[in-house]
Amino acid sequence: MKITFSALRLPNRGALAVLVAADRKLLSSGKVLNKATGGALARAMKANDFQGKKAERLDLLAPSGLDNSRLLLIGIGEPKKLKGRDLQAIGSAIVSHMNSVGETQATVAVDSLGRNKAAAAASAGHLAYGARLQSYRFDRYKTKKRPDHKKPLEKLGVLAEDAAEARRVFAPLDKVAAGVHFTRDLVSEPANVIFPKSLVQRAKTLKGLGVKVRALGVAEMKKLGMGALLGVGQGSSNESQLLVLEWNGTTGGRGQARRPIAFVGKGVTFDTGGISIKPAAGMEDMKWDMGGAGVVIGLFQALAGRKAKVHAVGVCGLVENMPSGRAQRPGDIVTSMSGQTIEVLNTDAEGRLVLADALWYVQEKYRPKVIVDLATLTGAVIVALGHEHAGLFSNNDELAAGLTDAGKTVGEPVWRLPLGEGYDKAINSDAADMKNIGNRAGGSITAAQFLQRFIKKDTPWAHLDIAGGDLVEQGKTHGAQGRHRVRCAPVGPPGQRSVRVLNAMTDVRFYHLTRSRMEAVLPVMLEKTLERDQRAVVMAGSEERVEAINGHLWTWKDRGFLPHGSAKDGFAEDQPVWLTTGDENPNAAQVLFLTDGATSERVAEFEICAVLFDGSDEATVTSARDLWRSYKDAGHEVTYWQQGESGGWDKQA
Repeated sequence: MKITFSALRLPNRGALAVLVAADRKLLSSGKVLNKATGGALARAMKANDFQGKKAERLDLLAPSGLDNSRLLLIGIGEPKKLKGRDLQAIGSAIVSHMNSVGETQATVAVDSLGRNKAAAAASAGHLAYGARLQSYRFDRYKTKKRPDHKKPLEKLGVLAEDAAEARRVFAPLDKVAAGVHFTRDLVSEPANVIFPKSLVQRAKTLKGLGVKVRALGVAEMKKLGMGALLGVGQGSSNESQLLVLEWNGTTGGRGQARRPIAFVGKGVTFDTGGISIKPAAGMEDMKWDMGGAGVVIGLFQALAGRKAKVHAVGVCGLVENMPSGRAQRPGDIVTSMSGQTIEVLNTDAEGRLVLADALWYVQEKYRPKVIVDLATLTGAVIVALGHEHAGLFSNNDELAAGLTDAGKTVGEPVWRLPLGEGYDKAINSDAADMKNIGNRAGGSITAAQFLQRFIKKDTPWAHLDIAGGDLVEQGKTHGAQGRHRVRCAPVGPPGQRSVRVLNAMTDVRFYHLTRSRMEAVLPVMLEKTLERDQRAVVMAGSEERVEAINGHLWTWKDRGFLPHGSAKDGFAEDQPVWLTTGDENPNAAQVLFLTDGATSERVAEFEICAVLFDGSDEATVTSARDLWRSYKDAGHEVTYWQQGESGGWDKQA
C-alpha cells in the first residue's frame, strides 16, 4: 500500500475518513463536511448512537452535498488522552474498514486535535504507521480469487497541517513496519520453502542495507563443539545453520569498540517433535517454530533501514527437527559448546538445546553488554498467560523493567515470571550435568532455568517466550499491530517489541562538574538537545530546585529564553523540555537529565541519560558512584565525562 502526505485540503472525490472526538465532537474537517451536507453528519451520528469512542466507525455512502463516494467517521475518544499507540490503532481501523468494503484508494484528514503543529504532525505520522502495519497481506500462493473477493486498499492519502513534518515522523516508523512485515513473510512461508539454508538466503538480502550476514555450517559448528544444536537437526536432510547478523550504526573509533547488544532467536523451521513426535492434528502450525529467528531477522531490517545508532548482533540457530534413522533419541547425552552435558529425555523440548549453543556462541564471540533471546519455546507459557502476554524471564531487574515498559508502550505486554534455585533443581540429571525437561509443573520456568545455565556470570540477560504472542486465535486482529489470521502472519508484535527493546538500552553519561555550576551547564546541554530535534525531561531533587531551574531557563540568555514547562504550566505532551521532581516522561522525551542527586527507574525509556553531579560534594560523588554501578550492571552504555580547564568535557577511560 502506498502512503502519501499532503496539505490539509479536503478532496471532493473518493473515499474520505475524518476524525471525531468523544461525545460526537466534530473537528475542523468534520465541521466543514457537516455544513456541506446540511448537517447530515450530526444527524447520522445521533441516529446510529455513534459516540466517537476510540476506533468506533460510522460509514456514510455517497453523502448528499458531497461528490465523495464514501465518508467514514472514525472515533478517537478524548484528544488530550491520545497516545501514539492509540493513533496507530485508528490508522489500523481505517485500513481494515476500507479493505472490508473494497475501496482501493482513500484519504484521511488528520486535524490538529488541539495540539501544537509538531504534535499534530506526529499524530499524522503515527496514524500512517498503524495503517502501514494493518496493510499486510500474505496471499502469494493464491492463484484464484473467490467470487466475493474485494480488492485491498492500494493508496492512502494522509492530510496534515504540516505534511512535511508528518512525513519526517513517519519515515523511521515505516522502516520499522518493513521489518515487521519481513518477519511476517518469513513466518508465514511453508516449511518446504523456508528451511535452514533458504532462511539464510532470505537474511542475506539485508546486506544491501549494510547488515553483515554470515552463516556457520555443520562442519564449522562441529569444530566449535555445538553438540546441543546439531543433535536437534541431525535427523533432517536439511543441514542446520547458525545465522549471524551484525549492524553497527555507531560512529567513530569509539563506536567500533563498543560491546554490542545481542539478540538470539530460535529458528526451528519445522518441528515434528522428532522421535518424541507430536500429534498429527495441528502439526502444520509448526512451521512457525522459527518465530524467534524471524523476529531477529526482521529486527535487523528495521535497525538498518532507519540507520539506528546502535551496535547490535543477532544469532539464530536454524534447524529442522525431524524423525529418521539418524535422529536424536530420548536418552541421548550431548555435549554443548559450553562443555556442559545434557541428557535429552524429550526430543520435542528441542528449542532450548538450539538456544544453549547460540547463547554461548554470542558470548564467546562478541562479549555483549546485554542479551535478549526470543523463542516460541513452550506451550506452558500459553497455559500460564494465554495469548495476551509474552513470558519474560531475566537475571536483571532493570532490564526486566525496561522490557516491561517497552511492552506497555507498544501495546504488546510481557509478564515477568520467576526464576530460582528450587526450579533449577528440577532439571538436574543423574546421568549428565542437566536434562532438557523438568516435571510438568512450571514448564516455561524450567525451560528458562535451562537457558540461564548457559549465561555467563554478570551478563544481563532476558528470555522472551513468545509462544503466546506468536500463535493467536484464528480470525483475531490486534489493532495497529495488525495480527492476522493464524494461517497468515501471526508474528507482528514481537518484531516491533524487539525494536523497542533495543531502544531500552540507554546511553548513560555521567558529567562531573568541577569548574562550572549546574545552572550554567544545564541550559547549554538543553539547547544542544533541542538543536538535535530531541525533547528532554529534567528531573530535580525538589520543587524548589524545579522553580530555580525554571527561572534560570527564562533568563539565562539576553537574546531569549529556552522553551520549557512544568506541572504548573500544564500541556506536558507539548513541552520540548519538561521540569519535574517525578519519575515521568509525559512529553515522550528522548533525553533525561538527572540533577541534584535525583534517580530514575525509567532510564530504559530514554535514548540518553545525562547525570550531572557536583564534584566538590563527597556525598554526591558517592551517590553517583552507586548509580554508575547500577546502570552498568543493567547493561547500559555508561561513560564518564570530566570538565577540563577550559570548561569543556573530556571523556575519561
